[in-house]
Amino acid sequence: MSKKHPVIAITGSSGAGTSTVKNAFNHIFINVGAKPCVVEGDSFHRYDRSEMKTIMDEEEKKGNSYFSHFGPEANYFDEIEKTFKNYGEKGHCRRRFYLHSDEEGEPFGQKAGELTPWEDAGKDSDLLFYEGLHGGVKDGAIDVTKYVDFLIGVVPVVNLEWIQKIHRDKEHRGYSAEATVDTIHRRMWDYINYITPQFSRTDINFQRVPTVDTSNPFIARDIPTLDESFVVVRFKDHKFCDFLYLQNMIERSFMSRPNTLVVPGGKMGFVMELILRDQIEKMLNK
Repeated sequence: MSKKHPVIAITGSSGAGTSTVKNAFNHIFINVGAKPCVVEGDSFHRYDRSEMKTIMDEEEKKGNSYFSHFGPEANYFDEIEKTFKNYGEKGHCRRRFYLHSDEEGEPFGQKAGELTPWEDAGKDSDLLFYEGLHGGVKDGAIDVTKYVDFLIGVVPVVNLEWIQKIHRDKEHRGYSAEATVDTIHRRMWDYINYITPQFSRTDINFQRVPTVDTSNPFIARDIPTLDESFVVVRFKDHKFCDFLYLQNMIERSFMSRPNTLVVPGGKMGFVMELILRDQIEKMLNK
């Protein structure tokens, strides 16, 4: 960990709500005048999109039905650890980008699904900001959390996560519901072993809980809205912030445990900014 070059990581599976946290942090960075070095979790994939498809087919033929983007075989966990360590020690690191669309690839002269070359980054930044799947991952001797100063988990209850994935894959990628269910099944082993354990290592968790019936996510017609949800905010340390102040600021919020605040889903972004801005300012002042 580093007081001079802090590392902030958001960890959460795709579609879990990490974009809401990312937007909250963007507002905070502007308001406090901080310049982040942004590192994306997808950039640590071991394979580009076409290579991944080939490898998955090969693994399937070998009888391995659980090869996925969530596990160590498809990612460079050691590079995540090295990136955080180097930034904490030197204030700069190497990074690259995974290009999700042709629009993203155009400035690089590359296509969707490809990875850009590694480049030096962060020399004039105030902190490193990571958002992705593995911001708090551990695997054998690799322990990414050793080099993270502030770790945030963003995760919906699992049925809601599946509903979001099914709808997103259908609308934005043209996948059938059956194809998405196959993907969920393939990722389950790695999800249990590499994604879920991270949420016990976080400083703060934001978990979205719907208040409508999601008991069968595979037939849900729509995604529950934020207004049809509550957000459970769990703090590692109950002394982390002023809970009385937060409850006064947010109507219909309440404490369910000494370290757990529950707020209406529509206030998710607002409560994130209230909580996280204070922590960022403390880190920068140090």
